[in-house]
Order: sequence, then C-alpha cells, then structure tokens
Amino acid sequence: MQILVSSIDYNEYVGRIGIGRIERGVARQGQDVTVCNYNKKEVSLRGKLVNLYEIEGLERVACESASAGDIVCFSGLEKINIGDTVCASECVEPAPFVKISEPTVEMIFSINDSPFAGKEGKFVTTRHLRERLYRELLRDVSLRVEDTDSADAFRVSGRGEMHLSILIETMRREGYEFQVSAPKVLFKEVDGERYEPVDRLIADVPETFTGPVFQSMGERKGELLHMSAMGSRMRLEFLVPSRGLFGYKSEFLTDTKGEGVMSSVFFEYQPYKGELTKQRVGSLVAFETGEAVTYGLFNAQGRGTLFIGAGTPVYEGMVIGFSPKDEDLNVNVCKTKHLTNTRSSSSDDALRLTPPKKMSLEEALEFIKDDELLEITPKTVRVRKRILDSELRAKARAKAKLQ
Repeated sequence: MQILVSSIDYNEYVGRIGIGRIERGVARQGQDVTVCNYNKKEVSLRGKLVNLYEIEGLERVACESASAGDIVCFSGLEKINIGDTVCASECVEPAPFVKISEPTVEMIFSINDSPFAGKEGKFVTTRHLRERLYRELLRDVSLRVEDTDSADAFRVSGRGEMHLSILIETMRREGYEFQVSAPKVLFKEVDGERYEPVDRLIADVPETFTGPVFQSMGERKGELLHMSAMGSRMRLEFLVPSRGLFGYKSEFLTDTKGEGVMSSVFFEYQPYKGELTKQRVGSLVAFETGEAVTYGLFNAQGRGTLFIGAGTPVYEGMVIGFSPKDEDLNVNVCKTKHLTNTRSSSSDDALRLTPPKKMSLEEALEFIKDDELLEITPKTVRVRKRILDSELRAKARAKAKLQ
C-alpha cells in the first residue's frame, strides 16, 4: 500500500488529517503504516490509520478500506505533511514529489491599536491573533510564522503576495481584527552577492493590448522569455522580480480592459536587479477625528483622489486618499461650513463630490508605504499612518532626514 499526501486539513477532535490518492494496494482502517519522504530521506515515522474516509461529492464518508485510485482522508498521523508518502510497514518506498519551495515574501501581522480598535471585530487580542496564525501552520506547509521583539506582532512569510492576501481575507471573514505592514521580499546572500526571488509570469492578452503589458513589464524589470500567437490573442511569458508583481494584477486588468488572464509561479533566486521605477504618490491624511462631511471632502478632493465618502468615520492619522505629489498632506475632512446671516442664491448650491475610489485588498497592500499600516476588520479595510499624531510624525520625518 502506498498513499502520496497532497493536502493537509485540521480538525480539533482528531488533529491533523492527511489527504491523498492511493497509488497502489489497499488502505485499511487501523492499519500500521510508515511515513517517508522522497525529498527528505531523514523522515521516518511509524503510526496507524486511526480513521479512514472516502470523498463522495463534497462529503467525507467513513470507510473500512479503500483501494488504488481512491482519494482518501485519514487521521492518526500528527506529523504528516504534504509530500510525505504513507506506506505499508513491510514495504517502505517513497513516491516522487516536487520539492515545496521556501517563502519569498514576508509581512508583519500585529494587533489593531487604532482609535477604532475593537468596534467591528470578534477576535481582537494578541492571544487570538497568535493562536490563529499558528493554527494556520497545521494546514499550510508553505507558511512560516515567527515571533518578533514585540509581543503584539508576528512575522508571517509566504509564497507571494496573493498567498498572504488570501490568509488576510480568510481571517477578516472569520471575524479577526488586526493590522499588517507593507509586503517585503526575502533576499538571500549567495557568495557575498544579493539575490532576490524571481517569478515566471504567463499572460494571455488580446493582441491589441500587448503594448501596455510590455511597458509595465519594462518598468518592473521583466524579461521576455517567449511570445506566441493564439488566434487574436497573444501568450506572453516573462521572468520578473517578485517585488515587481506587488499590486500588478489590478494594473494588468486595467491595461487589458479586463480581457487579460495572468498567472505566476516562483522560478528561482537571481542576482538583485536594481531599484524599480514606481510611481510616487503622497497620502492625504485626516487631521482630526470625527465624521467626514461633504464640505470638508469637497475641499480635500481638489488635492487628490479620495478613498471615502460623506458620513465615513475617520480618525487622526487615517489615510483618506492620495495626492499626485510625492508628499503627504494633512486635510480636515470633518470641517463644516460656517453659517452667516448673509445668504445668496449661489452659496446654497449643492456641492458635488467625485465618487471615491474603492481599493481592493491587493491594491491597498501595494499602496501602503513603510510608514503606513493596513487596518483589517470584518467590515472595513483602512490605510493609516504608523504614527497617528501629525506633530510626532513631522518630528520623526525630520529626524530621519538628518540621519
């Protein structure tokens, strides 16, 4: 009997659950087995298939035995991992399996300490965040979680921005409230030279939109590998640094009018390719805590693009939009119009606001800078400054310039 484990699940009652296809033989409930790994010769565990389940439709049905070709779930092997092979103890032969790559991107997850903390989330404490992140390790073998110098923050590493954004979105829907930093790639030192992760990007786009894709890839240090025609569409393959793909999905959909399809996978570590020419924009930062009003927003929209509309609660240090200038601007969106005894027909005209830009989670992760955080709650995704007080923020910025 031989089962190649291709997925992992976790249950609070039975612990870790291995999922895989029976390559040969018959698996039986209560059978003594040995676990081995094709890529890790040192892995050798003995155990028993305590519970055995077959998958029928979307359900798992308990069974006493299953034969070659069946996909089964089993419990009883607590240290089972993706890529392991479960064999009959009298015939231990690991099945070939691709090696799981190491993480390439990291982010800092921390508890939410903004003025609005605890208003929307169900799980808000450090204990809740720590338990949830470490529980994710039981089912996601590509994830890494490490403690930091701060008791309220954890370093989370994954296979890419999308990998981590899926975790963030899942936790948000489960009722967790927390903050994350801007994503950063994990560099390596090889023979004294700095290496960075590079992804292989495959884009399937209409022939008329290849120009914008080439331009974007050039700005992101992408290298064309192959180009082939498929009717009226083109398939483009690039090697591009992982950091160059941060937030590119939304830009790609805009460039191809929503008709493009793209996917990427880690390729290898290559020598550092230099700084990327990213468009620099500044942040519009709320100057006081309160509720955004039409009059204040009307004055602020002349300085840039807004993320919020009238009636949105804001706090000092919250980013409510962006400016085309490469500098942060403090704006008062809670400012109301002063009433006077003198009125004219033109003074009471309704103020017209431009519809706010609603950013997706991926767009927000690309937007935030090193001095900003992304506040995640079950109902809202907000961008904020690390230092909320405007005076303290100005002092920190001046001190950084002197250094």
